[in-house]
Amino acid sequence: MRELCQLPMRVRRMAGVKSRLTQDEVKRLQDLLGGRQFSLLYKASVHGYNASIFHAKCDAQGPTVAIAYNGSGYIFGGFTRQSYVSSGEYINDEKAFLFRLKGKEGVLSPLKIPVKTASGAIYDYSASGPNFGGGALHLLNQNTAAAATSSNNNYTFNVADLHGNDLGLMECEVYRVEDISSFLESPWRKITWTTEERGKIMEEIRSYKPYLNSVPRIRILVLGPIGAGKSSFFNSVNSVFRGYVTSQAIAGSDNTSVTTQYRTYPVKDGRDGKPLPIIFCDTMGIEEKSGAGLEIDEVSSIIKGHVPDRYQFNPAATLRSDSQGYVKTPSLKDQIHCVAFVIDGCKIEILPEKLEEKLKQLRRKVNQFGIPQLVLLTKVDEICPTLEEDIQCVYKSKAVEKQMRITAEKLGIPLAQIVPVKNYCSELDLSCDVDILLLSAARQLIRLAESYLDNFPFEKPEKEP
Repeated sequence: MRELCQLPMRVRRMAGVKSRLTQDEVKRLQDLLGGRQFSLLYKASVHGYNASIFHAKCDAQGPTVAIAYNGSGYIFGGFTRQSYVSSGEYINDEKAFLFRLKGKEGVLSPLKIPVKTASGAIYDYSASGPNFGGGALHLLNQNTAAAATSSNNNYTFNVADLHGNDLGLMECEVYRVEDISSFLESPWRKITWTTEERGKIMEEIRSYKPYLNSVPRIRILVLGPIGAGKSSFFNSVNSVFRGYVTSQAIAGSDNTSVTTQYRTYPVKDGRDGKPLPIIFCDTMGIEEKSGAGLEIDEVSSIIKGHVPDRYQFNPAATLRSDSQGYVKTPSLKDQIHCVAFVIDGCKIEILPEKLEEKLKQLRRKVNQFGIPQLVLLTKVDEICPTLEEDIQCVYKSKAVEKQMRITAEKLGIPLAQIVPVKNYCSELDLSCDVDILLLSAARQLIRLAESYLDNFPFEKPEKEP
């Protein structure tokens, strides 16, 4: 698994048949596909708008991406990790998705629509062209240069957003997606992947003690868009020290934030162990529109220590000094000492502009307080599928490195302050390699918090009586 061939990130074409995609479009499509390259298999204007020809060219080819072009300038389509085999049945694919590459008037505006019901991701019928979700998106409809779309239980979306209600096709192309990511010969960050290293970092965190007597435990505020994995990160770190996968903070995915309260979560060493010197402070997710999700003014109150544990967020009425439970005179131990921004590594390149700006505003607000920050790039195993089998390749993966650089540029944060992590989401058992990534992130948060506490006068230890 470690000795992977390094394939150039480009589009390979058939002899004499040219891809319609421009270089900019190829780059955006590669972003959606996790940096993987793709090879042209079928081009309708050359081979014919015919389902049987499509299957002859594209069956048994592994992962594929189907791309449609209409007269309104939209470029849209769908991706499946599974092979077409003309089975006449639905194909289960939890990684399938629909997408828009270009929108109105040909403006690059990537949109990704994940499959909702994996068991109905692809309808694989010999007399049907690329058919996602049994009609959610059907290309080569009735063997013509046309598409048919309908939001359904397999894919839910606004059909106009996908193609501007223009179902006529100027072109349809299908590419094989190379399911092997490019890897560097040597990792660009060094990590020791051993059980001894795992134990060493755990002991370092256990034995850490802030040098200020007034701060027995450091507080880390966890911020990020909804669904990025904020609560899952705490649950994952907590699982490492509990010795088994557990879930204390409410986690999941929805259109709105699953977390509705401000919660402070100490990490315990073992089931009945003492609390470790670290507290994670969980919040509502950040949303694109104003009046929804966590507001910037509330972040200021949290950082200053005014917000009590279990405070119920209300976007219509932010916390004020006369609100019930408001902490009027918080001490340094009640304040935030470090901020962790949790970002979905698969979505950073297609962040909505308003959400990106909101994250930048939050960064500026945190900077005003002089609070150090670390970005946790989650879902790295989805950025680079090979990491599902071998997370040790995370710092060799060019796809992960690229997403980290995009994150640095978009948020205006140094690359040294970005670390990749994989949360425990579907696993039932712990993995040493996953633990090491999580523990390394937690250790770095502690180190950053320590640098913040250096700004305060040293307190001499109290003399024993």
